[in-house]
Amino acid sequence: MSEEEAGYGIGAVSRLLGVPAPTLRTWNLRYGLGPSRRSAGGHRRYDAADLHRLREMKRLIAEGLPPAEAARHALTLTGEPPTPPAPRRTSATRPTEAGRAGGAPAGAGGPSAGSAGAEGAEAGPAGAGPGRAGVTSLVRAAFVLDSHAVTHLLESSLAAHGVRPTWERLVLPALDAVCRRQDDSGAGIDVEHLLSDRVLAALHRHALRQAAPAGRRPVLLACAEDEQHTLPVHALAAALAEEGVETRVLGARTPYAALAHAMRRLHPAAVFVWSQQELTGATAPLAALPRLRPAARLIVGGRGWREALPEGVIRVDTFREALSQLRRTLP
Repeated sequence: MSEEEAGYGIGAVSRLLGVPAPTLRTWNLRYGLGPSRRSAGGHRRYDAADLHRLREMKRLIAEGLPPAEAARHALTLTGEPPTPPAPRRTSATRPTEAGRAGGAPAGAGGPSAGSAGAEGAEAGPAGAGPGRAGVTSLVRAAFVLDSHAVTHLLESSLAAHGVRPTWERLVLPALDAVCRRQDDSGAGIDVEHLLSDRVLAALHRHALRQAAPAGRRPVLLACAEDEQHTLPVHALAAALAEEGVETRVLGARTPYAALAHAMRRLHPAAVFVWSQQELTGATAPLAALPRLRPAARLIVGGRGWREALPEGVIRVDTFREALSQLRRTLP
């Protein structure tokens, strides 16, 4: 039985459409745009017609229609559109992390996804960082849910190579492998969640082991409002900690009003905002953030930022570029 015949689970639909699973659940509860079939085991599944309606819902909202009106139009669609192609993922575009299900970490591409992090997914020259053998060991440990082995491999790499090589050459390829297995079999969400949780914990511990910050203005890192993928900002925070830079991480789904309040209180040297999903990448709120004195450089990363950015906002496309831009703000 093909995947289309069996139907799609909410996680697969979230990846196919780039719509967070909590948003899909809201559309189902509020507007009736939900799965229309059940599997043999009684689980609700989306079919091709359901995906067609959801794509139309997403398109109309992006064009500015209120969700209720977009849903009324989407529900009028009938028929089975062509089978949607399987998503082609790379380490730079994959939503990884438990955050996909509403938790905190997110993949790394992030630095889990998109912009701040795709380069370096392939093993580099000897001595440049973790290699393919390390990735294989990490993936194997994750698939048997051996949290102790996963933690040991991550912490050993961080201690030996630091955050950026571990992120680019170990974490990203491992998350990529886990998510590809999900695409092939529909299983492995538990593996992704365990791996993402252990990555987040290892990054936090590594950051705490670094020397105390040097008393400079901090860097403020947050996810865009409604953006649930957070692992990229935690990876940046850990990498900055290695350089003695103080950071504050506000985490997932940070309301712009809360971000503005934190900016006024902290007077950071730089503010980094992550958007992995296009639905969370509205740029207008960035223009309303406070103008501080001394100025704070505003930097955004992630493939969710599709619109033109306000004047003065800097977009970064790789993990290294994000670090480079953030370093430039510091004395």
